[in-house]
Amino acid sequence: MGYEVQAVIAGDELLRAASRDVPGARVASLRQGLALMPMTDEVFDAVTDGGTEGALGFWRLPGGFEKRLAQWSAAGPVAYVEAEYFGGAGEQRAAAWADGELVLGPLDAPTRRWFSRSVSPISGALRRLGARRSPGEDEFDAVGLGRHRNNDDWIGGPQSET
Repeated sequence: MGYEVQAVIAGDELLRAASRDVPGARVASLRQGLALMPMTDEVFDAVTDGGTEGALGFWRLPGGFEKRLAQWSAAGPVAYVEAEYFGGAGEQRAAAWADGELVLGPLDAPTRRWFSRSVSPISGALRRLGARRSPGEDEFDAVGLGRHRNNDDWIGGPQSET
């Protein structure tokens, strides 16, 4: 079974307020006061400026959207993350913004069975958002990113709201 996500992650209140002006945006609660907004086709179409400049090497970051993420980060840190795994191998990318500036990344790492998620790009971005791990887990698990396997599941999950 695979795992695939492309999403914005930020503090729950910040992300819910910022995403109100994004048609089709759905926000799902994570642990530790964070929330996730999956990058669906509808959200992608609503926030892209049509260009590819500034895509920062991500698969699904809409053209120009990094400017909006920087604006949102004036109210608190914001991250954009992507991950794709199948059979223990895959890739992930992450970047974080704070105070209107890109402050982390973009980070990019191939992953394999031996790869430690505690040093992964997504865990690094989550640390920047204030996520804390307990012994025996990483930030990815600590905030509950493994709860669903793809963007569609996050939208339909019991914690989702419009």
